[in-house]
Amino acid sequence: MTTPPRRNNWIIALSLAAALSLSILPLPEAVARAWPEWTALVLLYWSMALPHRVSVGIAWGMGLPLDALRGSLLGEHGMGLAIITFITVKLHRRLRVYPLWQQAAVIMVLLALYQMLLLWVEGILGRASGGWYYWLPSLTGAVAWAPLFLVLREIRRYFRVA
Repeated sequence: MTTPPRRNNWIIALSLAAALSLSILPLPEAVARAWPEWTALVLLYWSMALPHRVSVGIAWGMGLPLDALRGSLLGEHGMGLAIITFITVKLHRRLRVYPLWQQAAVIMVLLALYQMLLLWVEGILGRASGGWYYWLPSLTGAVAWAPLFLVLREIRRYFRVA
């Protein structure tokens, strides 16, 4: 019994690299506070679309360079990304049939969980930054979900990523 060859792995890698680049983009302070967590959003898309290909290990692996690039504790983002990816993989069949607005609501909750985990680690280290604006990336991520989903779905279909 042979396994079918994996096609177009480079599309997934390229989209994750682009998301990582967007996550560390230098922005003005007002925009940076509301900038979505692009790495988490793209990981959530791929783990929902192809859970057999993008799962917890890749999420952890994406978190480590994010930690290094942002200067945070090594493993902090990896832990958060791995946990929300695990939840997405477990619920992917249910999430895929939701309309986009319901998916966006679930994505907002997952992003808030991710931020809460990061806040927890930063609080343990004594570097927690409070304020209502801390939660803005969850809201903007939910708003960005529908266009991101549609673009990545079209890319996945065009390049026949399976």
